[in-house]
Amino acid sequence: MRKFLTALIVLPLGLILVVFAVANRHLVTVSFDPFMSADPSLSVTLPLFLLLILVAALGVLAGGCAVWFGQRRWRRAARRNDADARAARGELADLRARMTATRPESQRLPVPSGLGLYGSVGRDKQRATL
Repeated sequence: MRKFLTALIVLPLGLILVVFAVANRHLVTVSFDPFMSADPSLSVTLPLFLLLILVAALGVLAGGCAVWFGQRRWRRAARRNDADARAARGELADLRARMTATRPESQRLPVPSGLGLYGSVGRDKQRATL
């Protein structure tokens, strides 16, 4: 289902991109020199569709980087909480091991044979057969 939905979105976008590229094939000059507009030393000449696709890709990349840097403190908190949880689980395992090792045999509860959680095996709390 996921592949179908991806194809349902990607195929029309690809078709729109191809139609856009065919319709905007003329060359444009992009100047990076703000002081000499007549004869710029830093300029690039490329097709309009390529320029717009590159600008859109750079925008997506810049937005992704901004979001990634903005979530830095949440990722740090998640790593810290994960480390705390691992330490707590280890400490709990150590405490449980010490408790079972130090508990004398007389305090341990005997496990009666033939009894389930509610009494006899195959019966519920009211002693009805299951």
